Amino acid sequence: MKVLITGGAGYIGSHTAVELLESGYDIVIVDDFSNSSPEAIENIKKITNKDFSFYKCDINSKDALSAVFSHEKIEAVIHFAAYKAVGESCRLPIKYYSNNISGTINLLDVMNEYGCKKIVFSSSATVYGEPEENPMTEDFPLHPFNPYGTTKYIIEEILRDLYRADNEWGISILRYFNPIGAHHSGLIGERPNGIPNNIMPYICLVAKKKLEKLSVFGNDYPTRDGTGVRDYIHVVDLAKGHLKALEYIADKGICDSINLGTGCGYSVLELVNAFSRVNNVEVPYVITERRPGDLAEYYADPSKAEKVLGWKAELGIEDMVKSSWKFISNQQF
Repeated sequence: MKVLITGGAGYIGSHTAVELLESGYDIVIVDDFSNSSPEAIENIKKITNKDFSFYKCDINSKDALSAVFSHEKIEAVIHFAAYKAVGESCRLPIKYYSNNISGTINLLDVMNEYGCKKIVFSSSATVYGEPEENPMTEDFPLHPFNPYGTTKYIIEEILRDLYRADNEWGISILRYFNPIGAHHSGLIGERPNGIPNNIMPYICLVAKKKLEKLSVFGNDYPTRDGTGVRDYIHVVDLAKGHLKALEYIADKGICDSINLGTGCGYSVLELVNAFSRVNNVEVPYVITERRPGDLAEYYADPSKAEKVLGWKAELGIEDMVKSSWKFISNQQF
């Protein structure tokens, strides 16, 4: 099977590309490098010792997408390409609505034109908004409270409507919790352009002395140590979940939403302390005020993924912090 990976040079996309190649899939990657780099493409090849087609392509260009489909016999798509910074989405909502939603509509239109009706969509736990309880199951109400989460919710609705109109489509909607970690090779990992929006690359840059200290937003939540608790999942586990999702939709018409998380929450300070302990490096931090909209706890019930996909997260917090540090240690700044 030949699989198109949009945003395949990005953090989760690159790890999924590796897992697909190592499992015998043919892949095609499109990426515009807006939050990634060409180096990731070369490192995917180094890790797997396999070649594949790559197109520098903005999914907002329907003509560019059509050119890819006309040159390649695409049988399924894993769709990562999107802007993903929650804070930026609050400042620039039109940018997020325009790129994430319009780009996805272009992609689905071209897929339909070429008879490609299998898609794994990169959604987010942010679609749940502020849940009344944890852990979160897939049947919880969807009430996103930032533009980024709203774009994911709208795309989910588009996909559900698409399936209602044509149930030949095979659609897997994967709701991620908090991916961290890196490939064990140290060649691919999370290195965002500019100041990181996510906690693990920020911790790594503080440990590398490229940033002065980590700000911990609030220590008065009703949690074990007062800091926010999140469901951190190793990016390699997450990538393997996409292979299982692809198998799940391969021979059936279906539209299903599935959580990918561990079901185990760690606090911010537990994450920082694990990083320091495992890597024997100091991470200076300061407690600051809570951020508006942050929640005390946020973690998945991943039982549906185990039941329908046969998938379960296997890597723990020590693997996550060790692999993250190995990747960042290899980077030149």
